[in-house]
Amino acid sequence: MFDRLMEIETKYENLARQVNDANVIADQAAWRELMKEHSALTDIVETYREYKKASEEAEYAKEMLDSETDEEFRQLLKEELKSATLQTASLSEKLKLLLLPKDPNDEKNVIVEIRSGAGGDEAALFAGDLFRMYSRYSERTHWKIELLNSNASDLGGFKEIVFMITGKMAYSRLKYESGVHRVQRIPTTESGGRIHTSTVTVAVLPEAEEVDVALDLNDVRVDVFRSSGNGGQSVNTTDSAVRITHIPTGIVISCQDEKSQLKNKDKALKILRAKLYELEQEKQRSSVAAARKSQVGTGDRSERIRTYNFPQSRVTDHRINLTLHRLDTILDGDLNEIMDTLITTDQAEKLKAQE
Repeated sequence: MFDRLMEIETKYENLARQVNDANVIADQAAWRELMKEHSALTDIVETYREYKKASEEAEYAKEMLDSETDEEFRQLLKEELKSATLQTASLSEKLKLLLLPKDPNDEKNVIVEIRSGAGGDEAALFAGDLFRMYSRYSERTHWKIELLNSNASDLGGFKEIVFMITGKMAYSRLKYESGVHRVQRIPTTESGGRIHTSTVTVAVLPEAEEVDVALDLNDVRVDVFRSSGNGGQSVNTTDSAVRITHIPTGIVISCQDEKSQLKNKDKALKILRAKLYELEQEKQRSSVAAARKSQVGTGDRSERIRTYNFPQSRVTDHRINLTLHRLDTILDGDLNEIMDTLITTDQAEKLKAQE
């Protein structure tokens, strides 16, 4: 590990010289790439330097302790040695985490799809609850939400809703949300007071830039139609809604929330790129099946990941055996405890896999 850290520090110092070179600065595209690479190494190098400093302090205290005879001064040296030793141990663990392979998508924005599953109107209502939960979490995290497409149900909620979340490290936090979310509660339409179980599927896709996906527009069929609301009610009187079909894969995307046909087409293409990017990543993950065993919540849409039990005000994440009895605050967007536990568990599994 420390040989690798020495190499990283050397690379970091070389990058620092390059980004201050006038010839490099003149090429803004190259300079930005070097700055990005330099920034990505900063946390590792700074932590490594802290580790080296603490190690030197521990070694110095140990050497002094071996030759010192004054008891009062020896006690001071023992305290200094203890403190430096604890610090080096802590920094060593931090370095192991920092050296774990980075998910290249962690810094990307995300496209989130929420679809009602088993449970009819009740599932659609809960899809609306989850949309509000992610919206409130985004507000708390100072991220922005952009609605891409929605299909409202007759009683409220959504049969399907697709939206983009733009913000720092959005994918790194939200990628564990993909899967089946199960709700247990008494529907307002239930006269007998029986608890019903419904499901909603969530998919979190990293936003794909044009450079990430080779999308040939000759492979895309575009159909336009008139936007409609609940019960087929016309939303506007022009053919502004867009349906895009990707012929090679059969993926179909519809967007109708904008009054502009061009804006709906742009949003549909954005969703299509994300889906094609996900397909390509899934192929790569399947070819390295062993790696999946060291991941928590790999994004399989058929995996039941969480249960929201209203009568008991309970939320249980089944992947990490975490149960919290504060359903109201979680649905109001207070997701950090769940997400932090998922991230640390995932990191622990990956560290274990490297041993």
